Amino acid sequence: MGAFRNILLIDDDEDDQEIFLAALRHVSASVSVIAERNAGVALDKLAARLLAPDLIFLDLNMPGMNGQQFLSAIKKGIELKDIPVIIYSTSSQSSMIIHTKEMGAAGYITKPDTVDDLIEILSTYL
Repeated sequence: MGAFRNILLIDDDEDDQEIFLAALRHVSASVSVIAERNAGVALDKLAARLLAPDLIFLDLNMPGMNGQQFLSAIKKGIELKDIPVIIYSTSSQSSMIIHTKEMGAAGYITKPDTVDDLIEILSTYL
């Protein structure tokens, strides 16, 4: 991966967002993060160029548009398909990991139990 400056986190769980943001602050002070709770809204904002992330972290299990639907939609869009998407999910099923990578995900993180574990994982991506 490269030097990412603008990150979009799409996750409907506020606690998970807070943990992610806290871990990210430890990894890099120079990164800007926008968190969206709704994948459909995030997709609309991306399409309208209201968001311009270098990297997207995407939860899979969300109401409305889920992570797989978002990933499928973003990889079909000419302007959006090159944005790397890292799946950030509680699911650790190997079939889901393989499937999302086949769909175009650049990586897959199973949500860890501690902030320290997440800091370690994020530091490998940033």
